[in-house]
Amino acid sequence: MTSRSSARRTALWLALAACTALVPATAAVAAAQDTGAGLIPRADLFGNPDKTAAQISPDGKWIAYIAPKDGVLNVWVAPVGDLGAAKPVTSATERPIRQMFWANNSAVILYLNDKGGDENFLLYSADPATGENKLITDFPNTRVIPFGGSETRVDEIVIGMNNRDPKWFDPYLLNTRTGELTKIADNTTEFDGYLIDEDLKLRFATKATADGGREVFKLDDKLQPTLFTTIPFEDAQTTDLAGLTNDGKTLYILETRGRDKAAYTATNLETGETTTVAENDKADIQGDITDPATGKILAYATHYLKTEWTAVDPALQPDFDFLTANLPGQWTFAGQSRDNNLWIVVNDPVTASVNYQLYDRAQKKLTKLFDVRPALADDTLAPMYGVEIKSRDGLTLPSFLTLPAGADANGDGKPDTPVPMVLNVHGGPWAQDTYGYDPEAQWLANRGYAVLQVNYRGSTGYGKAFINAADREWGGKMHEDLLDAVKWAIAEGVTSEDKVAIYGGSYGGYATMVGMTMTPTTFACGVDIVGVTNLNTFMNTIPPYWDSFRAQLYKRVGDPTTEDGKAFLASRSPITHIADIQRPLLVAQGANDPRVNKDESDQIVKAMKEKGLPVTYLLYPDEGHGFAKPANRISSYAAYEGFLSQCLGGRAQPIGDDLKGSSLQVLEGAEHVEGLKEAIEAMGK
Repeated sequence: MTSRSSARRTALWLALAACTALVPATAAVAAAQDTGAGLIPRADLFGNPDKTAAQISPDGKWIAYIAPKDGVLNVWVAPVGDLGAAKPVTSATERPIRQMFWANNSAVILYLNDKGGDENFLLYSADPATGENKLITDFPNTRVIPFGGSETRVDEIVIGMNNRDPKWFDPYLLNTRTGELTKIADNTTEFDGYLIDEDLKLRFATKATADGGREVFKLDDKLQPTLFTTIPFEDAQTTDLAGLTNDGKTLYILETRGRDKAAYTATNLETGETTTVAENDKADIQGDITDPATGKILAYATHYLKTEWTAVDPALQPDFDFLTANLPGQWTFAGQSRDNNLWIVVNDPVTASVNYQLYDRAQKKLTKLFDVRPALADDTLAPMYGVEIKSRDGLTLPSFLTLPAGADANGDGKPDTPVPMVLNVHGGPWAQDTYGYDPEAQWLANRGYAVLQVNYRGSTGYGKAFINAADREWGGKMHEDLLDAVKWAIAEGVTSEDKVAIYGGSYGGYATMVGMTMTPTTFACGVDIVGVTNLNTFMNTIPPYWDSFRAQLYKRVGDPTTEDGKAFLASRSPITHIADIQRPLLVAQGANDPRVNKDESDQIVKAMKEKGLPVTYLLYPDEGHGFAKPANRISSYAAYEGFLSQCLGGRAQPIGDDLKGSSLQVLEGAEHVEGLKEAIEAMGK
């Protein structure tokens, strides 16, 4: 398949005395100590990986991966078969590189990076032969997204840039060898994405409609649009263009119109005939393997309680059988050579470091490339269990439970005695928790907590009805799902009702604040990382490049342009209910966050101070929506850990020098986290 559509792939102390003294060790802590499960250093979990993100060049001769150079993540390249000869080909010194990919000519590596977390990702190139790096898109306040490449015009790709209008991405043809950019068109039609064919022509475009749906247009040689099909609002989150075969005759669509779970369909563009290529009755299609020579779909992936790969082409079944038989835990496909013989496979044993493997299909041979975090080799990691939890109105919530090592002697997925629990709420909300190694789950379990991760309604991967059930339910039924999961955990003997904390980032931060304000006695404490607290101000500060998603956002969350809408959003905003908060809270924020403005955290902290409620506020002036720099991540987890230890009684690694090198500013409440004030003073912060 020549490309993937980029359309719209764009995405919260009144009882202080009870929590300020260290609580005696729980049964879970004692169990972890009994089994010899020592404290895993935070740096081993949240510091830089040793190596990660391996990608094979299209010609099958080179492996690129991301690894530290002088403490900052950079791109390295090595010949296939000689990883020891790897050399860095980039020299980032401030912001870690986290996104890179090979040009189809195998001669250039392209990578994206922003500044200070502002999410204005610019495009750079690196020449592995000479080490020369170029900033290709040298424009201020600009974000770059790739639209597509070609297996024949290997020196060129099509990218989108919003340097003309921050709301809309204009398509450009880029020569990856020279860096020459040629504008294809001004996107004055306000398309939110394009689909490119093998000749790098714009063949299809998508556009948001005023009612929250989308239209798909076919483009002629002069880029004149003809309406091809319409996607109604109820399918707009789950239906999208998926690609073209290399001959340009077949269009693949990720499709939920007329069905619930997203399937792959293939439309013959000459006859109009449509057939179903891939489907699953429990989960949406999420990922595929295609034939580089033809663009045809060969296999697909789903994520329910585990990741599963299904072969469309029977020729791949022996490969899947071999990988399943020879790799513990689960595996996933992560890239291929142009001849489709060499694959990059990610192996996730769950209770050991994730590792990357090179798989030779012809020889049925696996060669381990590296462990992502080899420092974990001597640590005791906790297993994860997939569980189905019923909501009060009958939905099935696919969820994941991780227990402290030693808390479950017979391995039945339930602790021998109840343990403190952290409800870790994923962001999005249109995202998904999946089975596998999870650094936060391992960190919390190692400290003595059960960790429950719930795919509440609105989570992706489980069909359109599951997503649509979340419409206008922020702070409503979405929160009830979390409460039902906590009740399940108490009923199953996982935890006790007075020992549950709520924790999360982005939407998970919002959910934390909803839990702390609207159900103020349910949770013993909360950790809100870059979370929304005022839905009205949030709606007024979304990034301009979300404009195509605005109509959907208003219908799914609430409309701030009407008086009724404003009142509804206010009713679902934690800031409105701040007077009801009763338990300890920690807030963490990146100053440059373009999605959840710093004002969201400022508002809640200001309101708590005015009402005399203790709160701890961490600010990172060089971060955005999440913390990319390892020193910042480690310092934030040091504070979260001390906070949770005081509240729930789990183990805690002393803060020590884990603030070193971070930009952390504690604007409020350092005294509410064991050891934080002293660590700040020791570091001169």
